[in-house]
Amino acid sequence: MSFNLPENDPFLKKQTIRTRRKKLQESSRLGYKNLHQELEPLPSLKETPIGQQEKLFIEKLKQCCVLFDFSDCVSDLKSKEIKRACLNEIVDYITVTKNCLTENVYPEVITMISINLFRVLPPAGPDSLSDEIGVEDEEPTFEATWPHTQIVYEFFLRFLESHDFQPNTAKKFIDQKFVLQLLELFDSEDPRERDFLKTILHRIYGKFLGLRAFIRKQFNNIFLRQN
Repeated sequence: MSFNLPENDPFLKKQTIRTRRKKLQESSRLGYKNLHQELEPLPSLKETPIGQQEKLFIEKLKQCCVLFDFSDCVSDLKSKEIKRACLNEIVDYITVTKNCLTENVYPEVITMISINLFRVLPPAGPDSLSDEIGVEDEEPTFEATWPHTQIVYEFFLRFLESHDFQPNTAKKFIDQKFVLQLLELFDSEDPRERDFLKTILHRIYGKFLGLRAFIRKQFNNIFLRQN
């Protein structure tokens, strides 16, 4: 069963984006501190014996929970690169490795995704002068953390699309509260993020029968609010 968004899709077409003074913004992750932790590279998954890969995979998921300040382009450069490489590695790992999504991995996966994606978005207040004179700007506001956030979204999609993915196990963690937090991210000014979210919402709708009615109801509520 497919979930078709209407032509007038509020997720695909945000309300008019007016000129902003700042085009690169970093969202606030409340409830989870930036530890300013200096990361060290972990061993390679593909070079680790199969019997030890689950433990290392979980260690890498936890390492990817460390957040960094992307508003400061010169801080934590080494650790930012280590996390980026780690994220890319786990994307590849769940794509090519059979039976890697064990039951122990699911809570760690959802925790990592939640910490990196769920945050308070910056207010989309228009530039007062531009608003008064009606000037519009097609250039969107981009998420400063995108070098990491993009790979987290890619990982999330590969996770949902994996042949090993078990909805019955995942439904303990991907529930109504999780879906609501995802829907809140559609207020992001970054069109790249909204594109990922649309695809992820479709995947969740297709795999979780128990969430379909809830997703339709929430989508209709959002659609009505924007019309």
